[in-house]
Amino acid sequence: MAMKIRAAVIDKAGGDFHVRDLELEEPRETEVWVRVAGTGVCHTDLAASKGLLPVVFPAVLGHEGAGVVERTGSRVTRVRPGDSVILTWGACGSCGPCRTGRPAYCHHFFKYNFTGRRPDGTTPLRGESGDVSGAFFGQSSWASHVVADERNVVPVPPDLPLENLGPLGCGVMTGAGAVVNALRAEPGNSLAVFGAGAVGLSAVMAAALSGCEPIIAVDLAPERLEMARELGATHTVQAGKEDPVRTIRSICRGGVDHSLECAGHPEVLRQAVEAIRPLGICGLVGMASPGTRAPLDMNTLLNGRTVRGIVEGDAVPDLFIPRILAWHEAGRFPFDKMISLYPLDDIALALEDMKTGAVIKAVLVP
Repeated sequence: MAMKIRAAVIDKAGGDFHVRDLELEEPRETEVWVRVAGTGVCHTDLAASKGLLPVVFPAVLGHEGAGVVERTGSRVTRVRPGDSVILTWGACGSCGPCRTGRPAYCHHFFKYNFTGRRPDGTTPLRGESGDVSGAFFGQSSWASHVVADERNVVPVPPDLPLENLGPLGCGVMTGAGAVVNALRAEPGNSLAVFGAGAVGLSAVMAAALSGCEPIIAVDLAPERLEMARELGATHTVQAGKEDPVRTIRSICRGGVDHSLECAGHPEVLRQAVEAIRPLGICGLVGMASPGTRAPLDMNTLLNGRTVRGIVEGDAVPDLFIPRILAWHEAGRFPFDKMISLYPLDDIALALEDMKTGAVIKAVLVP
């Protein structure tokens, strides 16, 4: 029996979102129904809404959801009705990277996450005019309820403020995991983070936890740099007013051990590479438009420098999300300071505030 739900629907690339009534089908054998408590707004959602990802329109987006399980399929074993959960991204579970604990690099990542359809091409959502894509990142959580596969549902302790937890399933996990899992930063390592949005600030918090020194945050917005200081940055650089590479090299002679590019901008990537010392590692986290080329000096790379892409913080969500929650419980990872809540009906305002940088992480509350 289908369920009546409310969701923010976009009819075409570049269009507006409209909150509408839809029908959500019963969960399949390995799927669950989740009542959404809150879901983050990520720049990947904005890219998808512009047609930069192969989303099938009309569609419901959203991929940083958290909520409560209401119904499960007959073969679901990981959760049961009443469980609090965070929703993450989908993976096949059987390819080489999935079998070796690297699900973020699943060979079928695009098919499971970017089209808005299940891997078999179906969708759990229907509108008055027909099918609506409802499996973006395996969840399409800009909605009151979702269907998700049990593989991308992470149980969390009850009585947590679920409306704040959705970003742990993507943006927060990406930034923190980039430092802890991918760069494997150690006490005393120096780190420069280019871009102080939710991903970059999560990296700053993880760097502080890891004992990095110094931790340098680079951004255009002074208010975001102020937040970076509050969350653990030892130095800040306001790009546009000073040369980030020159300033970073003046703080750390020869450059930093690690850098992270969290802006998805080719010029920023160049700066992030030039800011690391020989044998240093630059992690690329920011998402750019398909076909974007970055101007890197080949001689810079010859000196043992490494540039590596990082997806979803190299994380296994079932293992890493509980670590983040434990850090937060201990008062060492205050990710909730970045969050601003908006009713789902105010989605246009939330998207505009994210685009302009008025907020760091907007979360829609159905």
